[in-house]
Amino acid sequence: MFRTKKLVALLTALAIAATLLAGCGGAPKSEAGKETAKIQSGMAKEQVIRHNVGAEPETLDTAKITGLTEATIVGAIFEGLTRYDKDEKLASGMAEKWEISPDGLKYTFYLKDAKWTNGDPVTAQDFEYTWKRVLDPKIASEYAYQLYYIKNAEAYNTGKIKDAAQVGVKAVDAKTLVVELHSPAPQFLGLTAFHTLYPVNKKAVEANPEKWFQDPKTLISNGPFKLVNWNNRQSIELEKNPAYWDAGAVKLQKLVFTPIDAEDTVLTMFETGQIDMAMNPPRQELERLQKEGNLQIAPNLATYFYRFNVTKKPFNDVRVRKALAMAIDREAILKNVTKAGEKPATAFVPFGIPDADPGKDYREVGGTLFTQFDLAQAKQLLAEAGYPDGKGFPAVAILYNNDQKHAKVAQAIQEMWKQNLGINVKLTNQEWQVYLDSEDKLAYDIARAGWNADYVDPMTFMDMFVTKGGNNDTGWSNPQYDQAIKTANTTGEAKVRMEAMHKAEKILMDEMPIMPIYFYTQPYLVNPKVKDAVLPSFGSYGEFKWAWVAE
Repeated sequence: MFRTKKLVALLTALAIAATLLAGCGGAPKSEAGKETAKIQSGMAKEQVIRHNVGAEPETLDTAKITGLTEATIVGAIFEGLTRYDKDEKLASGMAEKWEISPDGLKYTFYLKDAKWTNGDPVTAQDFEYTWKRVLDPKIASEYAYQLYYIKNAEAYNTGKIKDAAQVGVKAVDAKTLVVELHSPAPQFLGLTAFHTLYPVNKKAVEANPEKWFQDPKTLISNGPFKLVNWNNRQSIELEKNPAYWDAGAVKLQKLVFTPIDAEDTVLTMFETGQIDMAMNPPRQELERLQKEGNLQIAPNLATYFYRFNVTKKPFNDVRVRKALAMAIDREAILKNVTKAGEKPATAFVPFGIPDADPGKDYREVGGTLFTQFDLAQAKQLLAEAGYPDGKGFPAVAILYNNDQKHAKVAQAIQEMWKQNLGINVKLTNQEWQVYLDSEDKLAYDIARAGWNADYVDPMTFMDMFVTKGGNNDTGWSNPQYDQAIKTANTTGEAKVRMEAMHKAEKILMDEMPIMPIYFYTQPYLVNPKVKDAVLPSFGSYGEFKWAWVAE
């Protein structure tokens, strides 16, 4: 996600289940009590954190969100069957426990005694309703494919079957949810912590299908916090949810999100105490801020890249796409623009994900899949495509969402293409919601993009670009790529699965509908008084369930 965690090794579903079923209690009660008492003695009177998430959310409908801004907010107000803990290990959420059949095809979840903010119990029927709602073709969820591991889910979502009852999700009773997969999928358990699979309240949604999430009175939620005010383009205010099953772990009284996208403004607000946390501070200030103790650079399982609209000339020619990709100096961009320890991307999937052998890194096994800066080859390819030294190249533009960092990267690439290839491109910026819409409708030439892992597995990156995939947004299609992804999603053998994804990634880089630029890190402004706010390497811009503020 990220139309843009200290990383944990990918565990098999059975291993995770065995660990959690053996006991999810954590530290002994006496030790937990001592820790709580210690924290309480050092807590500030006002337990409020103000966090800038960089953009006004497009929506808070969990079936429709695709960005980290939105995921951060809904992650605070909703909770799935599972939830990642402070150490980014998968833990119990709404599910007290679960069982997985020996063949990996049947998951049985047993729910806790949990309540919605309106006092109603959270039931297995809520999950069945929600997941089938995501798959309903009328909802047009871009993330519906994350449920395709479930039996008949894809067929229902694509209209091949009309009866939702055939989808392999069934509430046996109020506390028991049974899920049938069509093939083993070790990543499925981690997906139950993902926002698309959060439950929503059927009564609230169906009473106001288009706007249920905009009003605190109708946004009925089940997470650590609840929505109390949405002041458009100014703030989204949350308060502690006293009905949450683990409310005792929540120390904050209030959590406020702001949508400011101007880096300089964000820094001023931070330094004047108007906000306590913010992502993406001005790059020229990173060294100073780090020395002052106000900056953290967290790991980030994500890739910064540009999309090409392959349905438009000249980007329907792979030689043009490769020429542009090979004519930029990524090292120079990282040294002079981003400045936060990022790595140049010569493939799509970043470092930090285990391969079939858990002791090996997927990216290291896959290696470099294209030459990141080869000017001679780039010029030759462009000439072969009919644009020697850039002559005759049509007027095109780079689209990016409002953010000074994206503007600076685009300016650097604009200059490199001009100097290295003789190509002039324009720059166009749009507000977040408009930018997302432009990408979805292929109303662009080249578009800045980023993708943050939804779970720790290469598939969170690789299934994006299947034909007509909800987050493809390039117009690109390749049957061999689709087949490789299908193989990876239908085999129970880890080696075969990883080999299929490596094959798919090579096809993706050979045809270059996207141009990887670098693998992210995540610089954060953080007031030293903010404690236990988790800065995750995937999934969101912050986890605040355990956060508190020191005196």
